[in-house]
Amino acid sequence: MESEAKRSYRMGARAAAMEATRVRILEAAVALWARRWYDDVTLQHIADEAGVSVQTIVNHFDSKDGLADAIADRLASQTEVARQAPAGDVPAIVAVLFEDYEGHGDANVLWIAQVDRVPAIARAAAHARGQHRAWLERVFADRLPARGPAREHALTLHYAATDVYLWKLWRRDLGLSREDAERAMCDLLTSIDPRKRNYE
Repeated sequence: MESEAKRSYRMGARAAAMEATRVRILEAAVALWARRWYDDVTLQHIADEAGVSVQTIVNHFDSKDGLADAIADRLASQTEVARQAPAGDVPAIVAVLFEDYEGHGDANVLWIAQVDRVPAIARAAAHARGQHRAWLERVFADRLPARGPAREHALTLHYAATDVYLWKLWRRDLGLSREDAERAMCDLLTSIDPRKRNYE
């Protein structure tokens, strides 16, 4: 009869192997969707990239949309960890944001372009917008008005000043260096500090 210790070890090893397979699938899908349109990537493409069968993907995520939802959750968790910055320190806040955008900005722009026709991406984008707003409220807590229209106006300005499309404009469209683009964002954020202007 199998001992309890052996049974626990076997179950633990199986769970670890399943999790490793799940992560491999997620990473394969992220790599493919970072450079190709959602509709152009099939489950077979992802299976080939991950070295698994299509059925294995279905077993883990049910469907392509289910896989996309899981990716969105994973990236949201990673973003939460990566975007740690001291409140009120504009250069540090911008540096943290640029570190994220330099790694994922192009893929983010590609996904945003598909929001209107891919429900899974629309859900991911809505969550990302809420997450970004919450991040702004946290890192700019020292400068945002307490409540009301003034706070909403200030948040709108800060959202625009830190949006991925602004990063794309500076880094991809205008070809600014990262240093120059970061300095531009710092200057913009400094200029819209609500403590220096009356937004009532």
